[in-house]
Formats: sequence, C-alpha cells, structure tokens
Amino acid sequence: MRALFPGSFDPVTQGHQDILRRAALLFDEVVVCVMSNSNKAGRLPITERLDRLRAAATDLNNVTVDSHTGGLLVDYCRRGGIDVVIRGVRGVPDLDYEMPMARMNHELAGIETFFIAADPALAHISSTLVTTMSRQDRVPQR
Repeated sequence: MRALFPGSFDPVTQGHQDILRRAALLFDEVVVCVMSNSNKAGRLPITERLDRLRAAATDLNNVTVDSHTGGLLVDYCRRGGIDVVIRGVRGVPDLDYEMPMARMNHELAGIETFFIAADPALAHISSTLVTTMSRQDRVPQR
C-alpha cells in the first residue's frame, strides 16, 4: 500500500523525521511530498526542502521524495495510485485542523487519513519554532 506524507516541510523538523520513519515501518511505500500551503509564506526554497527530505530518508528504502505545488492533494493521490494520507498530530489543535481536510479528501476521492501521534519528546517542535530559534542564533546577544 502506498501512502503520502504531505507537508510544507519549511523546514524539515525532528518531528517530521520521526513521523516519516514510523510511517515507513507501516506502509509498503511512503511518498513524502512538499506541498504548497496558501496559508504559509515559504521561507526555504522548495529545492532545499527536497534536499533536506532526501537526507532524512537516506536509510529508508521504501521512501521517495517529491513535490506538488499546483492542484489539490487528492489530484496528486489519484495520479500516483495513493489511497492513504499520513498526518502527524501533536495535540488536539492539530487534530481539529486536520479533521475537516481528512473528511473532504475522503469525500472527494475516497482517500483515508492515517493519523500518527507525535512522540511526546518531540511534540513541542514545529517548523515555526525551529525557524524562530535559528533566527535567534544569528542575532547578536547584548
């Protein structure tokens, strides 16, 4: 069974890497795919995000890396013969955000969403937090 792990991955975090490793154990093939999100302004170029995902998937033989920046997720899934979307959730706010999309993907194309709970040790990590912290590292301290 093929599964899609979509996201903006801007940047790739330890949490993303953990979900990807765990999903690779559960599915025959996992396609990790950089998607565009109109609600987020991209910080890193897509090529850099793809390179980081490839590095994260080096030891995962059943993982491929791709991007899809135009059209719906369900269109990508239909073209790729993918029936399952993987989503990592850190807590109730993530689940509240993901559920309407999961329902719509199912209604539009029969695609199931498989939720993987974040490792509690990594649940506080977000791409926004990582970006903020990396900016702080570059700001001289007084």
